Amino acid sequence: MLVNLVPEFLATLAAPDASAAYHEYLDRHRPVLSAYWQNYVLDPESPHAEPIIGAALRADRSDLKRLLEDVDVVAIAEEALRRATETLEADCPIDLYLMVGVGAANAGELVVGGRGIAFVCLEHFTGRANAQTYGMGLVPELLPLWIAHEVAHALRYTSPSSRAAIRRLVGELGGGGYYDGWELGSRATLRELVVNEGAAIAASQAIAPGFEPWEYFGYNRRQYRRLRELDAFLRRASATDLDTAGLGLRLRYLSGGMSPAARLLAGKVLPERSGYYLGFRLVENYFAEHGAASTVRAAVEELRQADDRASGIQTA
Repeated sequence: MLVNLVPEFLATLAAPDASAAYHEYLDRHRPVLSAYWQNYVLDPESPHAEPIIGAALRADRSDLKRLLEDVDVVAIAEEALRRATETLEADCPIDLYLMVGVGAANAGELVVGGRGIAFVCLEHFTGRANAQTYGMGLVPELLPLWIAHEVAHALRYTSPSSRAAIRRLVGELGGGGYYDGWELGSRATLRELVVNEGAAIAASQAIAPGFEPWEYFGYNRRQYRRLRELDAFLRRASATDLDTAGLGLRLRYLSGGMSPAARLLAGKVLPERSGYYLGFRLVENYFAEHGAASTVRAAVEELRQADDRASGIQTA
């Protein structure tokens, strides 16, 4: 189901008291928007939230308004959601939220009350970087790629046919299932976390073909080239980390903004978010054998066995 929150957000900007209107909007959609804040921004009840809200309400939105005038983002999103659920053989409901965020993630996944949710924040897809909104300047043509990626995550977490350990962990977090990225980052093994991203990248390639290879990873061309150069090193050096759990590992391999010291591995500084590339390498053999729908549901042991089979063929 597609849920478009953008008109409501824009209405808050036009209200006589924009701050009060925003809080009413937040209350109307609290389960989802609170989960967005807690996972990708900070606790919305924190005193630090008010300056963030104030900045979001004061920001210049002319680029967003131009996007909405020029591009039928609802039609793009509906088609991307349809393609994703068909290609991935969705066997549970998935909601897609179009929204305006507060400059955090351009897209993401949530589980609230056991229901999988994908979201995209349109301030990042106007085609123009915006310092006031922290908009990344991504072109709207990339929306199907990101929607596919996040729908794949939501299915991995909530599909009754998912064999992934992360589905069990999400189910244990209460309320029938809840996505808490920080809790999962502490409890899931690094292998589970990186193949979660790798499976979503593989799925997005199947659902939304035709983009440059690095765009599926959220990299620029130079970063993608560097990771390809580091391929053998990354797979070898990460082996001792893969079956270990710890928030520091999630930050090293999957988070942007980490210092070079935090990304140091066996004497080399890894490019930011190198775990996305590593995760794709760990799922690609299974993906080649079984396709996208099975890959987003596969347990890490199934993925490992496919790697072993491929290695056996290569060394025979």
